[in-house]
Amino acid sequence: MVMQRHHLTRAGIALALCLHHLVSAIEVPLDSNIQSELPQPPTITKQSVKDYIVDPRDNIFIECEAKGNPVPTFSWTRNGKFFNVAKDPKVSMRRRSGTLVIDFHSGGRPEDYEGEYQCFARNDYGTALSSKIHLQVSKSPLWPKEKVDVIEVDEGAPLSLQCNPPPGLPSPVIFWMSSSMEPIHQDKRVSQGQNGDLYFSNVMLQDAQTDYSCNARFHFTHTIQQKNPYTLKVKTTRGITETTPSFMYPYGTSSSQMVLRGVDLLLECIASGVPAPDIMWYKKGGELPAGKTKLENFNKALRISNVSEEDSGEYFCLASNKMGSIRHTISVRVKAAPYWLDEPQNLILAPGEDGRLVCRANGNPKPAIQWLVNGEPIEASPPNPSREVAGDTIVFRDTQIGSSAVYQCNASNEHGYLLANAFVSVLDVPPRILAPRNQLIRVIQNNRTRLDCPFFGSPIPTLRWFKNGQGNTLDGGNYKAHENGSLEMNMARKEDQGIYTCVATNILGKAEAQVRLEVKDPTRIVRGPEDQVVKRGSMPRLHCRIKHDPTLKLTVTWLKDDAPLYMGNRMKKEDDGLTIYGVAEKDQGDYTCVASTELDKDSAKAYLTVLAVPANRLRDLPKERPDRPRDLELTDLAERSVRLTWIPGDDNNSPITDYIVQFEEDRFQPGMWHNHSRYPGSVNSAVLSLSPYVNYQFRVIAVNDVGSSLPSVPSERYQTNGARPEINPTGVQGAGTQKNNMEITWTPLNATQAYGPNLRYIVRWRRRDPRGSWYNETVKAPRHVVWNTPIYVPYEIKVQAENDFGRAPEPDTVIGYSGEDLPSSPRYLRIRQPNLESINLEWDHPEHPNGVLTGYNLRYQAFNGTKTGRTLVENFSPNQTRFTLQRTDPISRYRFFLRARTQVGEGEAIVEESPALLNEVFPSPSCNWAASNYNRSNQYYYNNPNYHHHRHNYHNYRHNYHRHNYHHHHHSRHHSTRHHRRKRYGSYGEGSGSHHKAGVGLYQESRGHRDAGLVHRADVCHSSPGSHPPDSLLH
Repeated sequence: MVMQRHHLTRAGIALALCLHHLVSAIEVPLDSNIQSELPQPPTITKQSVKDYIVDPRDNIFIECEAKGNPVPTFSWTRNGKFFNVAKDPKVSMRRRSGTLVIDFHSGGRPEDYEGEYQCFARNDYGTALSSKIHLQVSKSPLWPKEKVDVIEVDEGAPLSLQCNPPPGLPSPVIFWMSSSMEPIHQDKRVSQGQNGDLYFSNVMLQDAQTDYSCNARFHFTHTIQQKNPYTLKVKTTRGITETTPSFMYPYGTSSSQMVLRGVDLLLECIASGVPAPDIMWYKKGGELPAGKTKLENFNKALRISNVSEEDSGEYFCLASNKMGSIRHTISVRVKAAPYWLDEPQNLILAPGEDGRLVCRANGNPKPAIQWLVNGEPIEASPPNPSREVAGDTIVFRDTQIGSSAVYQCNASNEHGYLLANAFVSVLDVPPRILAPRNQLIRVIQNNRTRLDCPFFGSPIPTLRWFKNGQGNTLDGGNYKAHENGSLEMNMARKEDQGIYTCVATNILGKAEAQVRLEVKDPTRIVRGPEDQVVKRGSMPRLHCRIKHDPTLKLTVTWLKDDAPLYMGNRMKKEDDGLTIYGVAEKDQGDYTCVASTELDKDSAKAYLTVLAVPANRLRDLPKERPDRPRDLELTDLAERSVRLTWIPGDDNNSPITDYIVQFEEDRFQPGMWHNHSRYPGSVNSAVLSLSPYVNYQFRVIAVNDVGSSLPSVPSERYQTNGARPEINPTGVQGAGTQKNNMEITWTPLNATQAYGPNLRYIVRWRRRDPRGSWYNETVKAPRHVVWNTPIYVPYEIKVQAENDFGRAPEPDTVIGYSGEDLPSSPRYLRIRQPNLESINLEWDHPEHPNGVLTGYNLRYQAFNGTKTGRTLVENFSPNQTRFTLQRTDPISRYRFFLRARTQVGEGEAIVEESPALLNEVFPSPSCNWAASNYNRSNQYYYNNPNYHHHRHNYHNYRHNYHRHNYHHHHHSRHHSTRHHRRKRYGSYGEGSGSHHKAGVGLYQESRGHRDAGLVHRADVCHSSPGSHPPDSLLH
């Protein structure tokens, strides 16, 4: 008997042992551990197509991927010769792959790389070959230039316009349009043939209204080339003569056509005639091939898809109009490139075993079979006494380790070739169990079950099953052992429980695994729901009592009319049934109880009929607040949740809209009820979220449009276990109440946030300095005061909650400040007098603010000698550092007191006085000297050495000025005005009176002291009566 081994599969990790033509087979599982241990000759897994056309604008990728152990290496031939990839800088090979990459980014002609490529994948156990890949570069040649004359044709005559497109690669798509890019309308009279020509069965006068241009669209470049358009001139006659059909294509009455098996066959008949003929298709001696024929191009073409040898024969087309009919016969011959009957498969043998490779192919003509080994003709390979070639079969006898190789079968005829790789791998592998260790199989009593034990080995191991480690092999009776390692039981019984052991054995050793079988009791509904007829508003109960295996998890669900039942306000699911409170007409229907475990399920069904109550009886009844809910019950008790269920009270003729659930706890605020949650009136059961370490009790209040019910009787208490806090206090602040302290406060946790006994707070603080040390204190009150702090410095503060179960997560850091104090004085106060009308002040913030500045206070007063004005006050924002004072008096000086302010109060003042002016002469209103001369840097400083001398002259002048004006104000007004005019123009020698001399002396003394540090020129005008400053400004 000859043994044949099948190829590597991807069917999973299980190894199947089966019989095929009385030959055993080995399949290597796709287990990564086994794959990495077993040697494997190369196998080609991916390659480019045989006829490979590429875009000349892109880089070229010729694919070749292979697997094997060890990982294969790759090489290429081009046009039958070794292709040195390393020699050409444009060519590279992908890592751990044979794919060629030809890069044209730096230039080059893709046409230089056309040719026939073949990939070789090698490792220690053989060489696999790819198909021969014919690489061609796509071409889009230009249309040859030609002159197209006007075509004259008689009306009613046939016409064909030739296209003759350039021979592109691949062939272009042809379509006809006018020169204005309008599509040519086609029908059974005018249509495009398979060769691209445009055929007119008969020409009509309307055909001359446009021109005709053939267009070719090339696939890769997506370009369209347009041929010079044809122009028709149609000659008309008195009438169009009707004619019998005549074939324009193909010519004559018969033709032949050859087609290859597996491709589409397109037969075409185009006929002329007036009127345009109709085309029909037939096959001699039978019907057209069923299921794969299609009429195209207005029935002028017949397409037969996926042609086979049975489609050979004679086909004819019949062209007919009212004048007659003709037919054309096409003889179809079907040839075939080689195709597989038996493709050789990978063969895995154990040492000393026999096997064979079979390569059977068919074709027309019949293909020749050639065998190669590792890419070389088998005739040229070294002799191998264990191998015999017999046509399309290679027989192996008594194979040994070291005989592994890759064999190629080439089946070829004049229409193409097939190339297949199949390796022969000789393995000796001890048995291995592929299933997980210590499997557990659970099955319901009296059900069929299967224990699996997938295995692998070479030679193929034998497998046996034992129960509880003793006895004979299990096979027969209630047991059936399969060749793939499975043990099947027709009916599992309680006595079948136990430990089952599978043992795989070959000449190299044995392996075993254990499977534990548990047989469970079935799930049964012992009392199911029963059909009921109830009145609306009553409380029906549907029973569902279940018996099941206690070791399996039971799930009970209810269906209404075969859809999941919504457990709304009035539905209460219990362990042994379902209760519906206040049943309504919408509750009528089929109810199904489904009891299921992970292994089985059971169900029972009943129909509920609801009798309606007349609606008018309800409208007439008075509406009141609902009765209180009753019979509160806590179920599904959990660490952080509980289910609360209640029975609704009477709605008193006003539907219940809401339920309010409240809770009370007896540790922090005993006797005080808090709202927990709110639910719609359709609910009578809810899962409540709970906090740790709270001794809860609950009550429920019903609400309708009239009002709220009385609270229900409280539920029983439910104590949750404690836990460490999950949140820290909020509202953490740090602020000083005195200048040497900082008070840290926060919002404490409430009863549902404490989570445990002995709630306390760990307070930590440090100066805001990464190098500073943390201080801490544990307190229970939500306040802690830090004493002996520096004045107004930032602190980092953390407050963390803690109880006897642990601490809350690490808290966030908050910035606080110690107490504030009075600020120091501003750093400086600068005074400038840009003119006689204003004084500009500018100051800087205190060097020691000692807190948050809230503003500045400025007090100032005018003074002249010993006389002082009233004190004025200005307040400024903390960001303001400039102020402009509008003078009411150009003579007096000002004294300024500036203080900074915090929330504690005002600090020490900085005191400055405005500088004195040299020319303190009072101008008359008619003397605009301030505008004309003072802008010439007319600014004086208090430390001018000539200041006091000028001030003395000023006082003398002022005295005489007043005395003169007193005597002459009413008697010399005209004279003084004229004298003033002379003074203005510098006529100081005229007139009389001491004030003239004083004015002249001041002017001359100012000139005489220019070189002594004065930075101005003073033009002194004669003062008119009444031009001196009012004495009211000086007190």
